Amino acid sequence: MRDAPPSSWEELPLGDLVTRLVNGGTPPTSIAAYWEGSIPWITGADFTPSGLSDFRRFVSDEAIRQTSTNVIARGALLVVTRTGVGKLAIAPCDVAISQDITGVYHDRQRVAVEFLYHRMRQGVEDLKKLNQGTSINGIVRNDLVSYRIAVPPIPQQQRIAEILSTVDEAIEQTEALIAKTQQIKAGLMQDLFTRGVTADGQLRPPREEAPQLYKESPLGWLPEEWEIASLAEVVDFWDGKRVPLKEEDRASIPGPIPYYGASGIIDWIDRWLFDDDLILLGEDGENIVSRNLPLAFRVSGKCWVNNHAHVLKPKTKQNIDFWTEALEWRDYEHMTSGSAQPKITQRQLARMSVTCPSAPEQGWIASALEAVTDRLNLERRERHKLRQLKRGLMHDLLTGRVAVAVESVLEPKEVAANV
Repeated sequence: MRDAPPSSWEELPLGDLVTRLVNGGTPPTSIAAYWEGSIPWITGADFTPSGLSDFRRFVSDEAIRQTSTNVIARGALLVVTRTGVGKLAIAPCDVAISQDITGVYHDRQRVAVEFLYHRMRQGVEDLKKLNQGTSINGIVRNDLVSYRIAVPPIPQQQRIAEILSTVDEAIEQTEALIAKTQQIKAGLMQDLFTRGVTADGQLRPPREEAPQLYKESPLGWLPEEWEIASLAEVVDFWDGKRVPLKEEDRASIPGPIPYYGASGIIDWIDRWLFDDDLILLGEDGENIVSRNLPLAFRVSGKCWVNNHAHVLKPKTKQNIDFWTEALEWRDYEHMTSGSAQPKITQRQLARMSVTCPSAPEQGWIASALEAVTDRLNLERRERHKLRQLKRGLMHDLLTGRVAVAVESVLEPKEVAANV
């Protein structure tokens, strides 16, 4: 049972909080004149978790006058109600919309658009559930206007939105740090996994400078001492040690246990029976990897994992960090099969060729990556904490479970401690 809103809040259908809803359309691509204007035109694909991406396409005034697309004014709420259902943004400028999107003009006397934006991030998930199991792929307008929302007085709405936006900004800043660190790590990995390091911790000279140190191989030019093996020769697959469980059964396992993977069948790894750490090759538990390709990471202790991941155990225990990094660095795009849900099978992985430096050099390479990997993991943990904070705040503030002081002004670092 959901929390009852405070008596000062008013619960209304969305239709009473908006002045109008506007649909969009796609101008015919066969008419070039429609696509030679300066008005941004967007679809569901142009939305990001924090708003809209850079505009990719523009339409003309003629397209607005003669086709089904419509311009939504700056400051209105944009809701993806068809393909990509559930994405939201506040229009940063006047934009034309496709049929995927509904433009929502809020009643300024009753609701602040920033509050409505945050509240509808919960609301669209509720609305999507109404059509599960039907042929409808989207949010029906009648459901949208009937969806009930509890709203406090405008000053409280603005304060709630300010707090949630502050956390959003912290998440975006952390994600920017993660992206920057990933770029640094990618460049370092490119050097380490193609040139390797010597006993004194220095990269080998590039092949152009010292061709005698390299040999040509099916995997490209490699250091002369390196060998090539199949992945099955260096790791054991532990997929068979997973125990499928229903999601409701998770509560029967005590203790805080990590869950790796954002969707799919949840399995339990009987990790507590063994002393060795494992490698998961799949999703990272925080983000669904957008390119549908694996991310390798090391896990210790008990964990949940979904059916999107492979579980690996290196045959040489002391070099688990090397193989974790080496598997993350690999390009798997040519191996993916399937269309809607690209995947990599265990058989494909087992036959995959990998480079094998000597055991000492594997350790040197892992050590060279340790600092940047630790920094990246720290940033990911911070992102996870902020996302958990955001989920808690949305529940507490958007339901009125926790009251906010309108006159107070909090610094970003004070939000968690004071709300």
